[in-house]
Amino acid sequence: MCWRREFSRGSNAERINEFEGSGFASQVINSWAPEQLRAVSDFDTRHQINSNWIWEMPFGEGKKWAYHGLANAVLGGWQLSGLFRWSSGLPFTIGPGLGFWATNWQLTSSAILNGPAPQTGTFIDSNGNPNVFKDPAAADAAFRFAHPGESGQRNALRGPGYFGIDSALSKTWKITESKNLSFRWEVFNITNSVRFDVGTMSFDNGSISTASTLGRFTQTLTRPRIMQFALRFAF
Repeated sequence: MCWRREFSRGSNAERINEFEGSGFASQVINSWAPEQLRAVSDFDTRHQINSNWIWEMPFGEGKKWAYHGLANAVLGGWQLSGLFRWSSGLPFTIGPGLGFWATNWQLTSSAILNGPAPQTGTFIDSNGNPNVFKDPAAADAAFRFAHPGESGQRNALRGPGYFGIDSALSKTWKITESKNLSFRWEVFNITNSVRFDVGTMSFDNGSISTASTLGRFTQTLTRPRIMQFALRFAF
């Protein structure tokens, strides 16, 4: 488990152009006032919990509940392992849309909050689409365009975090002294949880110039549940 907070003036290298690395509103826009973009880093994960485990089930020869012969071949020697990860949400920026260069030509100044930050999370909008804002219309009204000389407000909001559990069930049969047969069943994203990625919102979905789609998610951080089986003979 960890807790951290990272601040930066921008999370992209200054040598790249505006189309690399999702660099809008992340590179320094006003060289006379670079601190205007100081905010938490694009990669700031405030809270994160990681865990892994291996459990040798207490069934079979030499175990608490001993089995022998065919019963041991079927029930004994199984091992359960897994990985768990949970994190709080990643920060994101709301932009003005394409063609708005308040301070620096080709480097778009991000939008600026007029008041309290709108509620974020994972919600369903009026069109049935997943959205980072509980009320997209109110969120659109909460921002204004940057004025000349302003760089905008970077990483003022946070999206959903990440959650995932992977696990594997395995067993090895010893056929002879030098030959083994191993079986493994692996499941990724056991709970089939869905977490959306605010970092992949398009300019239409992440800018106040297109209020009808503001905050709409387009991709996920997680993948649907996947299972795979493996049988290995070692000699």
